[in-house]
Amino acid sequence: MSIYVGNLSYDVTEEDLQTVFSDYGQVKRVYLPVDRETKRMRGFGFVEMSSDSEEETAIETLDGAQWMGRQMKVNKAKPREEGGNRRARF
Repeated sequence: MSIYVGNLSYDVTEEDLQTVFSDYGQVKRVYLPVDRETKRMRGFGFVEMSSDSEEETAIETLDGAQWMGRQMKVNKAKPREEGGNRRARF
């Protein structure tokens, strides 16, 4: 399972997300997509943790939390639909 993290500041780094989510368990991977043309962070990312229970705790705790001046949207990542643009890619 992967976690979708939305409404992020454009200044967030992978290390920032690693630090926040590590309070809830071992973070295996963090991915912050960037715009192909501008090379700018797109305002969302994905986090993968060691266990489903750690991910569920992080989701329950961080969804709606204020961080870096924004209210985070945190939930289970949904698989990308065939032919669509929305999928967690690791």
